[in-house]
Amino acid sequence: MQLVRKNRLSKSLVGISLAFSLLTSGTLLLGPQSAHAASDSAAATAYSATSTSKSDKIVSTARSYIGKVRYKYGVRDTKRLILDCSSYTQLVFKKNGINLPWGSKAQAKVGTAVKTKSNLRKGDLVLFSTSKPGRVNHVGIYIGNGKFVSNTASSGVVIRDMNTGYWKNRFISGRRL
Repeated sequence: MQLVRKNRLSKSLVGISLAFSLLTSGTLLLGPQSAHAASDSAAATAYSATSTSKSDKIVSTARSYIGKVRYKYGVRDTKRLILDCSSYTQLVFKKNGINLPWGSKAQAKVGTAVKTKSNLRKGDLVLFSTSKPGRVNHVGIYIGNGKFVSNTASSGVVIRDMNTGYWKNRFISGRRL
């Protein structure tokens, strides 16, 4: 009997907490769908927080390889950290529970397209053309503020600005996973 009371009390407290949260956020729900809509709202907020947290973890993992990875085209040697650009992104995402295919062209087909730089979010894949215009052949991870981290032949894993210098006009699209 005491366990039943605890469950009822727990459910009541969750309801009260949710109602208070909705009131203080300025959201007012009326009608029979109120409880369901409130539940959906809470779920959306939880997803957003989880998504942001996951993105931060991806960016943190990506940054942790700066100065530690050697670039070699077509190589996926994770034990010795000899990787190309797509095996680097593959490794970073795998460390965060997300499986990606190998190859920048294959990675350009996963997730949801992000067409413009202004719509990128931390943790998105960013795809570039470094040779033939319009053809994906380099991939990195967006870290915010117009910057991305990637594994390059010239410098290994580094952070670069997408809006200046070499990378300014090479962005093709992003992919949100």
